[in-house]
Amino acid sequence: MHAADIAIVILFLAGNILLGLWQGKSNQNTGDYFLGGHKLPWVVAMLSIVATETSVLTFVSVPGLAYRGDWTFLQLPLGYIVGRVLVSTFLLPMYFKNGVSSIYEIIGSRFGTGMQKLASVVFLVTRILGDGVRFLATGVVVQVVTGWSLPIAVLLIGTVTLIYTISGGLKTVVWLDSIQFGLYLLGGIIAIVFILLQLDEGVPQILGTLAAAGKLTMFNMSGDLLFNPMAFGGAFLGGVFLSLASHGVDYMMVQRVLGCSDLGSARKALIGSGIFVFVQFMIFLLAGSLMYLFMQGTATEKDREFATFIVDYLPSGFKGLLLAGILSAAMSTIASSINSLAASTVTDLMGGRASLNLSRIISAGWAAVLIGIALLFDENDKAIIMVGLEIASFTYGGLLGLFLLSKSRRNFHPASLAAGLLASMGIVFILKMNGIAWTWYILISVSGNILISLLADTLMRSFRPEMKTK
Repeated sequence: MHAADIAIVILFLAGNILLGLWQGKSNQNTGDYFLGGHKLPWVVAMLSIVATETSVLTFVSVPGLAYRGDWTFLQLPLGYIVGRVLVSTFLLPMYFKNGVSSIYEIIGSRFGTGMQKLASVVFLVTRILGDGVRFLATGVVVQVVTGWSLPIAVLLIGTVTLIYTISGGLKTVVWLDSIQFGLYLLGGIIAIVFILLQLDEGVPQILGTLAAAGKLTMFNMSGDLLFNPMAFGGAFLGGVFLSLASHGVDYMMVQRVLGCSDLGSARKALIGSGIFVFVQFMIFLLAGSLMYLFMQGTATEKDREFATFIVDYLPSGFKGLLLAGILSAAMSTIASSINSLAASTVTDLMGGRASLNLSRIISAGWAAVLIGIALLFDENDKAIIMVGLEIASFTYGGLLGLFLLSKSRRNFHPASLAAGLLASMGIVFILKMNGIAWTWYILISVSGNILISLLADTLMRSFRPEMKTK
């Protein structure tokens, strides 16, 4: 890296810290710290959702999917839009009606504090594992671009993110998310424009060449629905249920819309984010396809295609901007994760009994856990973005099942619900062992959760007559 690139990165990191310290002065209580005082503009909340959701996995892995293959990944975000509409219709009204600080309070008020704590623990485990993968993805790129070791990259990103997150709280996180979203989206656009200017052909000819090579194929209509995660039926439904779960029962995502002033604003933020995510994926897939032409399909290490392009082909100055974009993508998700982990810990596990300073200490503790998990993770033969989505799919079905059961009038025994929740995760392990595509995990596990909870509760009622009248 040249001096100009290093200067850009230093200015970016320093700006994040200074904004966090400045906004931290306005936090007077945990309501400000965790929900922004319910004063977040819906546009800012929307961009924060997009930045949090896509993170560095988009920046690193999605261009590589197009470089090595085609655009069939877009079948997932098509489903994301439908999933967000369902969340806005069925779940958001319930959250705003009850005025919750944590969505797992819905489970607590319906089924008892024990189930609320269990749901929170499932969320916490999912977050630290999923975001450990995101830290790994960041380290992969920073390592290639800068030559730093993976531990140094993780510690640097984690420390800077920790400082502005524990100081500024959710307000700082969402505003920086919005800025960071624009920065890393600009990185994808810079890559596209740079390559188009370098190629001799016009845009129509370039797109024609890519289409003829099958690099722009969006729909996979193969009949292998159960075992190929990118077959259309499984990918689209997988996207619907993944978005329904992630944006309906994952507190990290829902926290942003809870910070909006009213239900209407929350709905606009959530549905709008789905459209933005789809457009964003198109931009990064196009960048990957153009890289394939520009680099003439040169073989690179998996998930390092974009990093290799940045290092080997971009001029000085642009490298710094792209690296700042990579750091933006990483820090937006990690900051969101730290704040939501702390919020769920305080609200669900501690019953809301924590001061602002204690909440900040808890945030610091979770940051340390995330850094440790990231250093323990290792790569495998899958694209990193697929690993991240698969991890979430193990637990999302169980959580979504709990929220759907909470809308029924049946007075479930907590043991029945716990049995269904744990069984749903066991079902996913069975599906994985049998090679079933991960895009089916949530749909099958949420169905299994509901059925097993009903069956367990029916059996308990047959052995305990006093429950029949409830």
